[in-house]
Amino acid sequence: MRAMRSLRQAALGPVLAASALALVPLACRADDFIVYSPYVTKGQTELEVRGFQVRDSDPAVSGERAYEIAVGHAFTDWWRPEIYLGEYARQPGEGQRRVGNEFENVFQLTPQGEYWADVGFLLSYERNVQPDVPNAVEFGPLIAKQSGRFNHRLNLIWEKEVGGGASGKFEFRSAYSLTYRITPAIAPGFEAYLRPSDNAIQAGPVLTGELRSARGSELAYRVGVVFGVNAAAPSQTFLAHIEYEFF
Repeated sequence: MRAMRSLRQAALGPVLAASALALVPLACRADDFIVYSPYVTKGQTELEVRGFQVRDSDPAVSGERAYEIAVGHAFTDWWRPEIYLGEYARQPGEGQRRVGNEFENVFQLTPQGEYWADVGFLLSYERNVQPDVPNAVEFGPLIAKQSGRFNHRLNLIWEKEVGGGASGKFEFRSAYSLTYRITPAIAPGFEAYLRPSDNAIQAGPVLTGELRSARGSELAYRVGVVFGVNAAAPSQTFLAHIEYEFF
């Protein structure tokens, strides 16, 4: 009987550990809260910072934050690579740490305004610096539709771990935005995010805009908050994004 109890305990241990891990919220990255544009402007250089912070009644979730710093340049009218110089994250009760770098590519596949919708494609490689965290590739279509002052964007992104310790699964996420341009500097709107991997649906208001100079450079901004639509999603996630574009 003692041997049977030992066997049951040995078998039960991994099950309990897996159950505990299932209850731990998955960490998000700053690019989980961005709706990419499919457009590429040849010769344009971008300096970008974006991030988020979570507020929730659960102390295991509240206080999570992440931000990224990136630089990109459009070498052609259809390809814009971007290098993330640093990706940083902070989990509740822990200090901030650097988690990785990323090489991202946006390809504009259709001329703007020629078809019913404008289509691009995202392809990126993420190198993680955390112990026992595999690297990953991301890919998927970027769709935009402009109608008068309204601008719709939809991203459908798949992620696959690669390298040592990688799982064989593909993770999916989608992002949608709708903005209404009052002036180039003021465009209120709405964003929604779906992440089935951590059972989270979030949506809420944003304010975006572009401040243009006489020299052709632009300072684009985006601030907002998305709310948890389902119980598994954080109550509030505050978003911030600033980008300087020049030739």
